[in-house]
Amino acid sequence: MEVNWLIILDFIPQLIKGAQVTVQITVLGLLGGVVLGAIAGLMRAYGNALINAIAFVYIEVIRGTPIVVQVMFLYFALPVLASIRIDPMTTAILAIVINAGAYIAEIVRGAVLSISKGLTEAGLAIGLPRWKVIVHIVGPLAFRRLIPPLGNQFIVSLKDTSLFIVIGVGELTRTGQEIMAANFRAVEIWTAVAIMYLIMTGLLSLALRMVEKRMRIL
Repeated sequence: MEVNWLIILDFIPQLIKGAQVTVQITVLGLLGGVVLGAIAGLMRAYGNALINAIAFVYIEVIRGTPIVVQVMFLYFALPVLASIRIDPMTTAILAIVINAGAYIAEIVRGAVLSISKGLTEAGLAIGLPRWKVIVHIVGPLAFRRLIPPLGNQFIVSLKDTSLFIVIGVGELTRTGQEIMAANFRAVEIWTAVAIMYLIMTGLLSLALRMVEKRMRIL
């Protein structure tokens, strides 16, 4: 079969719809992942033995298992264990929240602990409660340091959405597969899918570099 690049134009609307689903899963999942990761990271950095252990177990379990296994567990095993049935889209978002949260937790922990203890002690010495020291002194400094690794995690999570093809979520990879199955134009369709992923990750990288540059100036 001869390669015909112009045929891609016929399927651009469908691919864009798939890309929109990919972006939706990524954005919602990372919003939840950042919140969960920040909480777990602070639990690891400042929690007592019990709180630290809870966060540690969560992080190690998630980082030690593939995201595909986590998705399968949420979609197929959770209904059996807890009689909770969730749709594929919700499963995908929840999987990103849980998976990204574990990695973000370690990023947050590392950034927080990298700040000099002298600053924390100085804040406590002038009578500030610990939570104010974390929010007003440690937090802003740690935020600048976590931007690069956090950006990497954002990109990884965006690409991880392609794995949700296993539960039938209509994201970009699934859309590309369905189009290819109908016309067998594997070269053209998968090239178009790859380019769209490159555009999304490129834009995300550019935005993160702008934020990093801005924070460096400040």
